[in-house]
Amino acid sequence: MEIREILSKCDHTLLSPAATWEEIWAICDDGIKYSTASVCIPASFVKRAKEYVGDSLKICTVIGFPNGYDTCAAKCFEANDAVKSGADEIDMVINIGALKDKDFGFVLDEIKAVKAHCEGRLLKVIIETCLLTEEEKIKMCEIVSESGADYIKTSTGFSSGGATFEDIRLFAAHVAPHVKIKAAGGISSLDDAEKFISLGASRLGTSRIVKIAKQLESEG
Repeated sequence: MEIREILSKCDHTLLSPAATWEEIWAICDDGIKYSTASVCIPASFVKRAKEYVGDSLKICTVIGFPNGYDTCAAKCFEANDAVKSGADEIDMVINIGALKDKDFGFVLDEIKAVKAHCEGRLLKVIIETCLLTEEEKIKMCEIVSESGADYIKTSTGFSSGGATFEDIRLFAAHVAPHVKIKAAGGISSLDDAEKFISLGASRLGTSRIVKIAKQLESEG
């Protein structure tokens, strides 16, 4: 697979709590130069970033991040505020405790509510696979499929683990055909990126693939 094809599936990501506008500006420039699917940035930078990139790049942000235990009302507000600031895509973290309590109706209703506040923008649902049992992962495939969300996403990158090949296989076997898959967290090589895509991931949340592209350019 050509690196340009891999880059086209990357949400070029910077979610560090210490991120500065200069760094966000730089990844926006990288996103445009390397034709990434989007840049995924903190919500506080969305408005400025969208004004900077215009229609040349999709802006993605995160809500309920990284722990997912914000109230449903807070997540809905965050999503709608991000959309009004110019976000094209929203990545939300589920309430993991509610899932473990088997309060499946709450988890489903929350995703539906956030989706309604996205005003037609893409919604990706982060389930934080490293904290879940296989049974819980399969249940989340069912819930996301029913919810109207566009993607199921593995990880925040801020917990004890990131994307695994096994989780992408599991998602691909259990999500409905209309639900796409995003692998995120720890994707550090072109070989790994290509394998995640071959297993069914349509998006990759990573900052490293652009860095690899830059390195390859510098090596001629």
